Amino acid sequence: MPIVHIALGSNLGDRRTNLDSVIRRLRAEPTVRVLAVSSYYETTPVGDDYQGQSPFMNAAATLLTELAPMPLLRLLLEIELDLGRDRRMAHAPRTVDLDLLLYEDLVSDEPELTVPHPRMHERAFVLLPLGEIADDAIHPGLNRSVHELLQQIPKEGVQLILPQQLLRRRELIGFRVLVTGSTRGIGQAIATAFADQGASVIIHGRTAESAARVIETLAKYETPTRVLLADLRETSELDRLAEEAWTAFDQPGLDILVCNAGADTLTGAAAKWSFEQKFEALLAVDVRGTIQLSRAIGEKMQKQGRGVILTMGWDQAETGMEGDSGQLFGAIKGAIMCYTRSLAVSLAPEVRVNCLAPGWVRTAWGETASEAWQERVREETPQRVWGLPEDIANAAVWLANPASCYITGQTIRINGGAVRK
Repeated sequence: MPIVHIALGSNLGDRRTNLDSVIRRLRAEPTVRVLAVSSYYETTPVGDDYQGQSPFMNAAATLLTELAPMPLLRLLLEIELDLGRDRRMAHAPRTVDLDLLLYEDLVSDEPELTVPHPRMHERAFVLLPLGEIADDAIHPGLNRSVHELLQQIPKEGVQLILPQQLLRRRELIGFRVLVTGSTRGIGQAIATAFADQGASVIIHGRTAESAARVIETLAKYETPTRVLLADLRETSELDRLAEEAWTAFDQPGLDILVCNAGADTLTGAAAKWSFEQKFEALLAVDVRGTIQLSRAIGEKMQKQGRGVILTMGWDQAETGMEGDSGQLFGAIKGAIMCYTRSLAVSLAPEVRVNCLAPGWVRTAWGETASEAWQERVREETPQRVWGLPEDIANAAVWLANPASCYITGQTIRINGGAVRK
């Protein structure tokens, strides 16, 4: 697929939100993959036509696309229009301004399509951000690299205001994610990690009170959040959750599903249940809940043309562990791990499906585990410590990121290198 470079600008309204919205829209397009986004720069308007206008915020992006040049240009113009740009007034302030700079080595001087952009080699506010992410890109008309072009122009009036490393912390802007069982523990950590990356997050739980606490925690990330309540033991609730999650945001669709919810049979009153009661609860929530929800949403993702599904396994499901809990979780989580591989084959290539397999993680049970269990964790884990919910969350974010696009059908063990004796 062709690699292309575009320029982004805004000097009307909330400039950063405007540029973020462009990246969000591009990432949502099934025919476009955003490879890189530059830092954001502030540029003083130059020329009589722009006298008195507010400073611009500028950036550049590198894309991989299935679109031919004209359809890509039409997409950029459509995004401008949707975000409030009025091109009838050539030099008026604009919410967003998108320019197609380079499309591979194409040279076109047609009225509707001029590539390379005719003035890109003269503009520091174009070349500085582009040079961050593609300094070796060649201007086919001048046969010179972006790096070479930068050496020939003054750079006054262009100031770095939001470095790229800060923007990288929000690499999932525009992604919509449902995390089941996200009102505590590992699920809450996963939801928080996605919000920190800029994703729009749907919090799922069984009570409004527990969900409200998480929403309050996520408020500081300033990303869209929603709450959906559902009892995953009920099949009708699973169907409802799938439908409502798909339409929870302004544009229908989900990009990421994390099937984290599981029946807690280790703490509270459930710890005293019989083996059979625990098995039925785990079978209903962990196995049937994961399968029914991921099948329903996975089918929609496949039709949408993209998506990521993450399930939750257990590192000891394959190695085995003694006792009732070992038998229960070995059977339940082993089923999910096997199912994940089959779902990945079924939904490929549009949807990637992977399984997270935590080891000893300090959740509610780990906090109160006896000294004997604490010592066992140290003995079995080369790193000699418990894992944290944040360790699982970091792995989830990585697997959902387009950077891991060649990984599917895998079980990723997050267990500190644990071994069994």
